[in-house]
Amino acid sequence: MPHRTTLNLPSLPYGKSVRGIPLEYLPAREKCELLIVAGIHGEESDGVISLSRAYRSIAPEMLSPAIASVLCANPDGTLLGTRGNARGVDLNRNFPSENWSSKPSSCRWHADEDTTLPILPGVSSGSEPETVALIDLIEKLKPKQILTLHGPLACVDDPDESNLGRWIAKKTGLPLVTEIGYPTPGSMGSWAAEKQWPVITWEFPPEGVETLSRSQVPVLVEILSGNFPEA
Repeated sequence: MPHRTTLNLPSLPYGKSVRGIPLEYLPAREKCELLIVAGIHGEESDGVISLSRAYRSIAPEMLSPAIASVLCANPDGTLLGTRGNARGVDLNRNFPSENWSSKPSSCRWHADEDTTLPILPGVSSGSEPETVALIDLIEKLKPKQILTLHGPLACVDDPDESNLGRWIAKKTGLPLVTEIGYPTPGSMGSWAAEKQWPVITWEFPPEGVETLSRSQVPVLVEILSGNFPEA
């Protein structure tokens, strides 16, 4: 299996972050069947690194032509090490879904602690440039499925129990669930469900990057290679 230190694949811009950082995606060469989105929460950089490592483990000519990817949907938050973007908004509570709420949501300070902190959903739904740009990209690509990479809840959240969701769960040994267990107003999943776009949320386990490279990245490599069941 080839390994590369740089991700020398052509990318395209789809917007800019609050701080003006270009938002980029790796386009599909054909009709987009699957869109993979990582890094919507800045503190979950494991997904960004894992997706990059998966791409860097495959010869470019072996990549599926039907997959597009957003390597980092929240570059400001990733650089700052914060869950939200540069304005402190949780982008995964900012989508213009019917259940969007102006009330702050909460996030855990640490995965193994009960202490939570409030985080803003935005002054209005779809108020953040990163959210608007991602929505525009999804509507442009019209993928059959969307796969989002999160952590550290160690499960595969797939309300439709799709072939891909069940396949990822079997390959990784993570439980397949149809709901995450708490309200997610204004989430990408809520918005996409209203638009009839199936979303699978792959929640990585609370492991370090090197362990994830052994436990989760090989499954990502199979997906990027096109070795996964059809929707």
